[in-house]
Amino acid sequence: MRILLMPFWNAEQRRPRTFWRLLLFFLTLIILIYAAVRFLHLGSDLLSSSLVNAGSSLLAAWIAARVWDRRPFAEYGFHLNRGWWRDLGLGFLLGALLMSLIFLTEWLLGWVRVVGVFHTYDSQGSFWPNWAKGLLMFIAVGLAEELISRGYLIRNLAEGLRFPPLGQRGGVVAAWLLSSTFFGLLHLGNPNVTLFSTVNLIVAGLFLGLAYILTDELALPIGLHIAWNFFQGNVFGFPVSGLAGLYASLLFTQETGPDVWTGGAFGPEGGLLGLLAMLFGMGLLVWVKGPRLMDR
Repeated sequence: MRILLMPFWNAEQRRPRTFWRLLLFFLTLIILIYAAVRFLHLGSDLLSSSLVNAGSSLLAAWIAARVWDRRPFAEYGFHLNRGWWRDLGLGFLLGALLMSLIFLTEWLLGWVRVVGVFHTYDSQGSFWPNWAKGLLMFIAVGLAEELISRGYLIRNLAEGLRFPPLGQRGGVVAAWLLSSTFFGLLHLGNPNVTLFSTVNLIVAGLFLGLAYILTDELALPIGLHIAWNFFQGNVFGFPVSGLAGLYASLLFTQETGPDVWTGGAFGPEGGLLGLLAMLFGMGLLVWVKGPRLMDR
């Protein structure tokens, strides 16, 4: 009987093996999202969808932690101590800095021009409520995507892949690469997607995953993810992963530069400037947080 259960059950850890834990998590997540959409009638706009995804992700992870992962929920990256909140702020500042550098570079090169300020894409609404909607949406997006792609996937994949000859460090690296690929492919259905934008989003997954691995917490990648998206769409008016006109933007801009550099209709994540910004950000992360990793 034990031999028959070996592909499904880890007797030493007294829980399902990694593949089955992941399958259970994603099935639970899908059921929760369906139930929320079906019974709560929250609407189909981006803000409502983002809130549903964030709430469902938190609940699915809590169920997983209690039922089959057999770990404290905080181990996904939610040790909410003083350092956690400090890293959240650091991540937000870094995301804001990198997107500001992208905008400044395009502006200095004459690739983008500002044609308005305090712009609302919904002609029926006022600026500040719509701007707040954009921030709330990207908080929900950052929380959900980081919990799924980093907190849950990397944590479980790293445990399941640490067999010889990979070992513990090799398992973490493999989990980092696989979760980043998953993150990039997750955006294949976005508008204006290209092969280059997909590769860039895999690099974005590596960037955010590095923030998680270096700190063993979700604070830094969540803050980074929120600020990168918010400043991209609601401060500088760029498309965010192919989505344009997201509620309101502080600056209303028009891009005229080469798409290979600016990303065109997909936004900075689809161009070389976005790629260079992410690589620069990874270097900053290693410089600031790398020594802490060596101490662990």
